[in-house]
Amino acid sequence: MNVTFEGNSATGKNQWLTPPELLAKLGQFDLDPCAPINRPWPTATQHYTIEDDGLKQPWFGRCWVNPPYDTQLIIQFIERCVEHKNAIALTFSRTETKLFQELIFKKAHSILFIKGRLSFHHVTGERGGTAGAPSCLISFNEVNSEILKSCGIKGKFILL
Repeated sequence: MNVTFEGNSATGKNQWLTPPELLAKLGQFDLDPCAPINRPWPTATQHYTIEDDGLKQPWFGRCWVNPPYDTQLIIQFIERCVEHKNAIALTFSRTETKLFQELIFKKAHSILFIKGRLSFHHVTGERGGTAGAPSCLISFNEVNSEILKSCGIKGKFILL
């Protein structure tokens, strides 16, 4: 798949934390299946880290998914979102990629294309620079689509 733009950044890091103000607008999540081991704030009630391998664990409740920025992991986590349904995922808005063309556009319920570019955080909590590409939030069921539609995050909401 041609999603290398979404792979490891030039810094060699593949964990970039979601800005907490963005998470606050999305409501409470039950599970984050791809949480960093060390995190300055919770992203859900329960977290799976790389030590737990969230791809092999059972998913439950409403899931928050900001996958590590590694091409194959992004694909695998999005595939699990498609299976689980009750999830919102965050990824770069690279709509020309096979990830979007063959998976997200065909199997997601909605997308919120975020206006501008996010500034993600390091695991220390320190805000990083502006992301190298625009981002989007992807919903896989009607309930989470309604949340994306009314959350107040600036951008363009598209029902698929």
